Amino acid sequence: MELADGRYIVISSDCHAGAPMLDYRDYLESRWHDEFDAWAAAYENPFNDLRSPEAYRNWDSSRRVQELEDDGVVAEVLFPNTVPPFFPSGLLATHQPTSRDDYDHRFAGIQAHNRWLADFCAEAPGRRAGIAQVFLYDVDDAVEEVRRARAANLFGGILLPGVAPDSGLPPLYADEYEPLWAVCEDLDMPINNHAGQAAPDFGRYKASSAVFIIELSWYSHRVFWHMLFGNVFSRHPNLKLALTEQSSGWVPSVLAMLDSQYQRFQKEGTAEFRIAGAVAAEMGMSPSDTWSRNCYLGSSFLRPAECELRYDIGVEKIMWGQDYPHTEGTYPYTLEALRNTFAGVPTEEVAAMLGGNAAEVYGFDVDALAPVAARVGPTVEEVDTPLDEVPADAYSVAFTGERPKPW
Repeated sequence: MELADGRYIVISSDCHAGAPMLDYRDYLESRWHDEFDAWAAAYENPFNDLRSPEAYRNWDSSRRVQELEDDGVVAEVLFPNTVPPFFPSGLLATHQPTSRDDYDHRFAGIQAHNRWLADFCAEAPGRRAGIAQVFLYDVDDAVEEVRRARAANLFGGILLPGVAPDSGLPPLYADEYEPLWAVCEDLDMPINNHAGQAAPDFGRYKASSAVFIIELSWYSHRVFWHMLFGNVFSRHPNLKLALTEQSSGWVPSVLAMLDSQYQRFQKEGTAEFRIAGAVAAEMGMSPSDTWSRNCYLGSSFLRPAECELRYDIGVEKIMWGQDYPHTEGTYPYTLEALRNTFAGVPTEEVAAMLGGNAAEVYGFDVDALAPVAARVGPTVEEVDTPLDEVPADAYSVAFTGERPKPW
């Protein structure tokens, strides 16, 4: 990827946005308005960040553009971040609806979010790749929502809800989801899975929150191997899967494990062959080869130790993410985070991980972004300068872990 007058074209693969709750009303079909008014009046928002003075960052378009430019970022991939209409809790389409009536209400809610998001992205043309939400409760509805999202220029694709073990829905390797994979491939809509979407209910125990944090990413990683051994990628070779904010260092060891298991599946005489040989025969290529062809990482706040693994992961697979406006993200210390992670890394590799790969996956026009980057992007020299000291009030995990020392 080319530079813009010696500056990097920085695209964040992980940012979040959403409307203030009451603003969603205008994006609902009118038949829902009375019920929405009653629901909104009774809803108590449990999210501190959505009640804070900085909550405007989710929906104030002009201030958001300015803050991102101040941080050196010229474009972003947008996941949701505020409470859609009729959601009992949470921000994403995580646990699936429990009844048809629950589904009808919550589907209306995410459709309102998707419509709002299309308008929000249109306020900064070419600089926001909005990701549409869908549910897996009704696959036909999900397919039609993908079509509407593509027509509305939500070119970030869809947010795939991981299927938690206690969701009651068929797993992602089930045949029921074939129409969804097909329409996403046909319309070049990337499938995104964000950490936090596939975990079960851990119960109300003293250790629940700690176990939740420890296992959160693992449940999201399962999306890859469920789709892999469900032969989704062999049937849809042009499908793109992006796993976001799930760390990056896990990839080499997991691919090695999956490749080893794949080989055992094909070895006649083994128990693995008897159990899963037919599945492996349909795959057509190894898990690591499938990863190379179909999969990407939304590498939020990439750490130095993870960057050291870039050749094992695939430099072309890594899409740096800022996670604006979350406190664990790199704003307003993105330059410091980039220096901490990328100092000493070849320029062409940095350019790919900071923007080129995301532009390729999501279809950003880098020629259109270049003039903005030439004005606000971090310079090659700035990023290549090692960080001497982490800012005292920087809370991003991008600053955790040390770069391996040379011999």
